[in-house]
Amino acid sequence: MMPSLPVSVLEKIPHLPESPGVYLWKDAEGTVLYVGKAKRLRSRVRSYANLERIESVKTYALMKQVAAMDSIVVPSEAHALILEANLIKEYKPRFNISLRDDKSYPHIKVTVREPFPRVYVTRRLLNDGSRYFGPYTDVAQMRRALNVVKRLFTVRSCNYDLPKIAPDRPCLDYHIGRCKAPCVLLQSQAEYAVMIDEVLLFLEGRTAEVRKRVRERMDLAAESLDFERAAELRDALRHLERMEEPTVVQVVEGGDRDVIGYARDGDDACVALMRIRGGRLLAREHQLLGNLSEETDQAVLAAYLAGSYLQLEDRAKELYAPFDFDDRELIEQSLEKSSVVIPQRGPKRELIDLAEQNARHLLEEALLEGDETEERAADPVYELQRQLGLQRVPRAIVCFDISHAQGTDTVASCVWFQNGRPFRGEYRKFKVKTVEGVDDFASMREIVERYFRRRIDEAKRMPDLVVIDGGKGQLGAAQDALNALQLSELPIISLAKRDEEIFVPGRSESLRLPRRSLALRMLQQARDEAHRFAITYQRLRRAKRTVTSELLQIPGVGAAKRRQLLETFGSLEGVRAAPAEAIAALPGFSAKSAQRILQALQQSSPIPAVAANGSAATEPTT
Repeated sequence: MMPSLPVSVLEKIPHLPESPGVYLWKDAEGTVLYVGKAKRLRSRVRSYANLERIESVKTYALMKQVAAMDSIVVPSEAHALILEANLIKEYKPRFNISLRDDKSYPHIKVTVREPFPRVYVTRRLLNDGSRYFGPYTDVAQMRRALNVVKRLFTVRSCNYDLPKIAPDRPCLDYHIGRCKAPCVLLQSQAEYAVMIDEVLLFLEGRTAEVRKRVRERMDLAAESLDFERAAELRDALRHLERMEEPTVVQVVEGGDRDVIGYARDGDDACVALMRIRGGRLLAREHQLLGNLSEETDQAVLAAYLAGSYLQLEDRAKELYAPFDFDDRELIEQSLEKSSVVIPQRGPKRELIDLAEQNARHLLEEALLEGDETEERAADPVYELQRQLGLQRVPRAIVCFDISHAQGTDTVASCVWFQNGRPFRGEYRKFKVKTVEGVDDFASMREIVERYFRRRIDEAKRMPDLVVIDGGKGQLGAAQDALNALQLSELPIISLAKRDEEIFVPGRSESLRLPRRSLALRMLQQARDEAHRFAITYQRLRRAKRTVTSELLQIPGVGAAKRRQLLETFGSLEGVRAAPAEAIAALPGFSAKSAQRILQALQQSSPIPAVAANGSAATEPTT
C-alpha cells in the first residue's frame, strides 16, 4: 500500500516559507527520524508529498513511519548546513548518514589568554578562555581570511610558550616582515596586545576601521616606492570584502544559553525558545499565547517566563531576552543560578534575531491554520511593528498622497499593501471636491474622511496602519478626519520625503529608521507607489481637459461632434493625423468643416504624450 503524508503535515506545507531552513521528520512518538536542510523549505518539503515518484527504498521506508514534521527557519543556506549537522549529532536519526568520525566545521582560534596570543585553525572547541570564530563552511575561503590576518597584523606563527620558552634568535618570518619577533623582545607585550585587539575586530566583521588602516598603509607604501608591499596590501584589501562572516548558529565562549524570540499579532503571540548547549543549537521549543487584549508585550513575556520557563529543569546559565519585561527582579531571583541578558547588538543580538524569526514563523503557521490570515507576512512587516511599537502586525497598510498641477486638477490616491506587497484591487483615486486652490492639509482631510466613511458604510475591513505622505501638517489633518469618524484608535503615521522622517501622533520628535531598514524600504515603496498612482491620474485629467478645451475652441465643434471625433479617431493626435476625407465622411461633417478642423489643430502645438499605467486607468475612482 502506498504511504501517504499525514493530514497535519499536508496542511502545513502551503504555509512554510520559501526561505532556508531545516526540517525534521518525526514518528508518532515524537522521535526524530530524519533531519534535512533546504534552500527553500516549502519546495523541499512539498517534494515528499508526491510519494508515487519516490524511487529511494530508504525514503519510502521513512515516509511510512512519518507522523509529524517540524521546521526551523535560519538566515542562510550556510546556517542550515551547520544546524543540520548539529541536530544530527544531537538526535542521531536512524535515516541520516552516521558521522562516526564526529568531525566538525573548522574555526579560527585566538588564544587571548596567552601573553602573546596565536591565531590558527582548529576543529576542537575547548572552554579554555580562547576566542573562536566560525564555523566556516568554505575551508579554502577561511584559510584565505587567515592569510589576510597574517599579512596585515604580523601575528606570530610559532608555537613557543612565550615568554617562558623562547628561541635564541628570530626566525625567517621576522626577516621577511611577517613577524616583529616578540620571541626575542623586539616587540613589547603591550604593542602586541594592541595588534591582537585589531585582529579580533577584523574577525568579528567590524572591518571598516581595518580597511581604512590598510588603505593608509597601502598609500604610504606606494609613496615610498615599495610597490611590492603596496600590491600585497591591495590584495589583502580585496580579501577583506570576500571574507565569510561567522555564523550565528554556533557560539562557544562559555557554551550554554537559552535564547528567547517573541512575535505578536494582536491578541495572539508566540515565544520561541532556542537551546544552545556546548556552543551548539540543539533544540527549539515554542509556546503560543492568546487572550492578550490590552496586555503589554512586557507583561506577556513575563507571564511566559513565570508560567513556563521557570518550570523547566534544564535551564542555561544565561538567558537572552529580546526586551525588558515586568517583574524582572522577581523572575531573576527565581532563576537562581541563571542570569538575564538583553543584547542590543553584535552576535548575541543576532541570536535574538534568529529566535524572533522562528517565533514569527511559528505564529504565522498557527494563524494560517486558524484561517485568520490568507498569506504569510513578510519580515519587514514585523520589523515595522517592532519599530512603531504596534500590538498588531500591520499586514494591511494604506498610503495616501495628494497631487496637483500649480493649484489645478488636484487629485489624491490611496494604495493598499498587503503583507508588504502591493494589492492593486484596493487602490483608489479621488477628485478633490471641496478645496479651492492649493491646500494640501484640507485636501488630505477631505480624502481621508471620504475614504474611511465609505468603508464604514460598506462594512469593509479597516487597514492595520495608515501612512500619510507628508509631515506633521498632513498627519494632523488626516488624524482630524479619523477622529471625526471615531476611528482615533487606528494607527497612523506620516513619512516626510526630505529626510525620510516618520512622524507619530503624540511624539514631538520624529522617528528615523536606519537607511538599510527593510521596514523603511517598504514604507518608501508604498509612498512612491501612492505618488506614482496620484500623479498618473492627475496627468490623465489634465490631458483630458486640454483635449476637450482645444477641440471646443474650433468654431462649429460642439460636445456631440467632439465626442464623435474622439470615438472615431481615438485621441486628439488621431484627429490631427486623420485625412480630411475621413473627417468629412462622418455624419454632420462636410469637406469644408473638416478642412477648418485640421487647420485649427495644425496651428496648435501637439499635446505631449502622457505616460499612463495601463492598470491605473481601470482603478476605481471615489
